[in-house]
Amino acid sequence: MFKNHFKTAWQNLRRHKSYVAINTIGLAVGIAACLLVFLLIRYETSFDNFHNNKERIYRVVAATKTPEGMNYSQGSALPVAEALRLDYPQLEQVARIYARKDKQLSPLNDAADTPQKKFKENKVLYAEPEFFSIFNFPFIAGDPKTALAEPNTAVLTQETAEKYFGNWQNAVGKLIKYDNDLVCKVTGILKNTPANTDFPLNVVLSFKTAAAHEDISKDWAGQDGSLNTFVVLPKNMPAAQFDNGLKAFVKKHSPAEYANQGYMVQPLSNIHYESRFGTLSGGTFSRELITALSLIGLFLLIIACINFINLATAQAVTRAKEVGIRKVLGSSKKQLILQFLSETFLITLASALIALGIAFIVLPLMNNLLQISVHLQFRFPLIAFLISTVITVTLLSGFYPALVLSGFNPITALKSKFTSKTTGGFSMRRVLVVFQFAIAQLLIIGTLIVVSQMDFFQNAAVGFDKEAVITVPMANDQSRPPQGDALKTALLQQAGVKDVSLSAFSPMDVAGWDDDFKFDNAAKKAGFRTDFKWADADYFKTYNIQFLAGAPYNQTDTTIKGFVVNEMLTKKLGFKNPEAIIGKKISFWDGKIAAPVVGVVKDFNSYSLKDEMKPVVLGGNKMFYRLMNIKIEPQQMQQTLAAIERIWSKTYPDFVYEYQFLDEKIASFYKQERQLSLLYQLFAGVAIFISCLGLYGFVSFMAVQRIKEVGIRKVLGASAGNIVYLFSKEFTLLIGIAFLIAAPLAYYFMHRWLQNFAYRIEIGVGIFVSTILIAEIIAWLTVGYRAIKAAVANPVKSLRTE
Repeated sequence: MFKNHFKTAWQNLRRHKSYVAINTIGLAVGIAACLLVFLLIRYETSFDNFHNNKERIYRVVAATKTPEGMNYSQGSALPVAEALRLDYPQLEQVARIYARKDKQLSPLNDAADTPQKKFKENKVLYAEPEFFSIFNFPFIAGDPKTALAEPNTAVLTQETAEKYFGNWQNAVGKLIKYDNDLVCKVTGILKNTPANTDFPLNVVLSFKTAAAHEDISKDWAGQDGSLNTFVVLPKNMPAAQFDNGLKAFVKKHSPAEYANQGYMVQPLSNIHYESRFGTLSGGTFSRELITALSLIGLFLLIIACINFINLATAQAVTRAKEVGIRKVLGSSKKQLILQFLSETFLITLASALIALGIAFIVLPLMNNLLQISVHLQFRFPLIAFLISTVITVTLLSGFYPALVLSGFNPITALKSKFTSKTTGGFSMRRVLVVFQFAIAQLLIIGTLIVVSQMDFFQNAAVGFDKEAVITVPMANDQSRPPQGDALKTALLQQAGVKDVSLSAFSPMDVAGWDDDFKFDNAAKKAGFRTDFKWADADYFKTYNIQFLAGAPYNQTDTTIKGFVVNEMLTKKLGFKNPEAIIGKKISFWDGKIAAPVVGVVKDFNSYSLKDEMKPVVLGGNKMFYRLMNIKIEPQQMQQTLAAIERIWSKTYPDFVYEYQFLDEKIASFYKQERQLSLLYQLFAGVAIFISCLGLYGFVSFMAVQRIKEVGIRKVLGASAGNIVYLFSKEFTLLIGIAFLIAAPLAYYFMHRWLQNFAYRIEIGVGIFVSTILIAEIIAWLTVGYRAIKAAVANPVKSLRTE
């Protein structure tokens, strides 16, 4: 029976090629979009799921009360891990890791302490040996339990070992130099880590090495975001119980003045999605975003199904006689439904195969766009998704049209008294068209708002001059006296270099020092935290940071003799006039760092525009400078960049030179939002394409059905414009109704999205006007050709046809 159904279905589909083509293309694009969303979500939800004890692995994170609210950090103080081992001996494992970026590593020759090559690495970790007992990163050489037990030992991934030594098998026992200073022995080789992990593991050094080489705060006050502590809870200890116990734990160990400093545990399964704490790899992917993308993929598939339903019910007029004959010859309603579902299944199956081809072509572009690593692998999840999609789309698209077609009265059908308005579902088609274009316009509005917000981020005034400035990480050359001042002097003599400054951070940075302070010899702290930036006096000139009162601190200071603060800090301290704070004393860390205020500058954004502007204190101390800020003449950009590299490489011949334009660095703060903006643009384009494809097919069918009506109207004097209006007026109205549904929904959801940013655009009327115009123009262009073709046709030919 099924064989006959499919054979008949194939013959019917061959007779309606244009109908089949439009439906197949629409469904293929919809299924392909849904498939790409499925692959993306499956990838993002798979992060670090491969660890054996993943349900019992937790990160100890900081949650500190401040006058401004809760302050969250993924980092913990250095002593936390040792204290946990003592207070909670029942914990199965405790391990610390410390992440570092922009570090130079060089493989050494066997015969001499001479680097063979120089590499800059952004994925470097210090880790305790227990780290590899907690996490299942497999070794292909070396012992995971002892590889990092001693100081000056290192583990490399297979790829990194091959890059350094040419052959990973020979890498164990070889030496590498870290930061051109510390020599470490390679004691193990890791299998290349998968893309779906938030742990940067190209090079892993023993944690005992960090104690001697890195400047890590050793007290309970120092919560370094790069230092993470992980624990494995025993099976009989609920996370809530351990979490509650941390309050007493902090009270026991932390000094009284840090009573507001607290810790909590974060499940491993939550790390990739929680932006409050972040990840060591830098990015998170919120569950709200996963939900939004899932709905977009589902809606795109529904839009494609709506096309099918509209065209199938509209085509029912041409198949009325076929249904009548089948019923007269004894076909039951059930048989007819199966027949039409068979046709739908064949179209859906063909669409799914084409969708696979589209996904195969588009997937590398999506990987490049989002900088991810998603692969189209024919394993159970993908096969199950495709099978369930084909079945769901077949039923969703085919059941209602099959019900309409199988319900025809055979006598009425054979008398050809059916029209597109009497086939059952004319009102339903209107509803579906409205739903279709409501989704498309919802995506258009969302895309316009996201693009506008990205433009705002890029062009907003931030309180300093970021144009034509490059930042160059300073070399950590322990073998010779600091060369920063000499390099700065040499660069200032170079034509095309306007200004040079040394600092710890750029004015707007993802990194920074955030701390409490005491003001004007007060016994208590000021009640709010400030962002602290180390920079020389030329910093203000290089970035054109404007002074409201006072002047920069002394350029020759090697100890701190003066601070410069921003306007916000003065206002938070109660000063209405910036001059009034000059001479007042600010102290950090129980007076270890203290100096009077010598200047006040206009406010500038020290972090991304996602965050509120913060009070800022700037001070000069050469010990902390690690970044060179160079202002370049734009007219001599290429020559100057080449000259800077020559001067830098001459000063630091043993180090890798690299630079970054500050505006590009700032743009990277909004990398995920920019990527999602492009993704939304793609999905909005897909929604419009599918909707217009269905609209074109529907109008083409109407043109055939109303050919005599058009002929009569033309004979009676109707112009081509009247005929075009006849075909277009209904769709114009339906798109308008769809807009009235989409606009408030889009405003609600996008307004909520914008609340994630401290600095954001206002959703103006222009966005909504642009959307309705875009939708109407695209619809008119879609149906225009077919409508004009019908309008200019010779009426004599249409009226001759019986």
